[in-house]
Amino acid sequence: MAEAATEIAKKMEEKVERPVTVAPTKTVEAGRAAEADTAVTVAPPEKVETTNKPKEEEVKTTETSSLLGKLEAHVEIKSSAEQFHHMFAGRPHHVSKASPGNVQGCELHEGEWGKPGSIIFWNYFHDGEAKVAKERIEAVEPEKNLITFRIIEGDLMKEYKSFLATIQVTPKHGVTGSIVHWHLEYEKISEEVAHPETLLQFCIEMSKEIDEHLLSEE
Repeated sequence: MAEAATEIAKKMEEKVERPVTVAPTKTVEAGRAAEADTAVTVAPPEKVETTNKPKEEEVKTTETSSLLGKLEAHVEIKSSAEQFHHMFAGRPHHVSKASPGNVQGCELHEGEWGKPGSIIFWNYFHDGEAKVAKERIEAVEPEKNLITFRIIEGDLMKEYKSFLATIQVTPKHGVTGSIVHWHLEYEKISEEVAHPETLLQFCIEMSKEIDEHLLSEE
């Protein structure tokens, strides 16, 4: 009886010990499984976010790019870069003398000619209509013969949320003359508004007439 009791006790102890021995193995396996599940669970959201972000960016880009626009033109002139730049930076009120069919007047409302922050008011003729524009000088870089205007009021603001015009003149290499670079950057108020291609042509024609005027002054 004593021996039987001893054997039963040993078996009971083995039964108790087995879970203790196996438990750590299951815990480790469960831990690894948990880590794997976490990685798999986290991965899809990351993939989804990565996939969704480009879609959102593409939509925004598509929506905004159809309203945002840039137009550029290069005009070859015989005048020097400094002369042409000075016409817009130092004496824009003389543009009406150089190109009377396009510009009828230019007045300084605030600040000084050619100084950032100054406000200039233009009267011009475009697309068969007399129009006006109030501009703020955003930047002037004499060493680069560059000036930037931002339209803040006037006819253009009926069709554009923002409108920025940059004029930079660079000397030709090895020969006389320069190249006028017009850069128009804008945001239309709707899809129905046309890109300002006719205004760019206006700038090109005005540049040629200013060049002729400058040459006549020499």
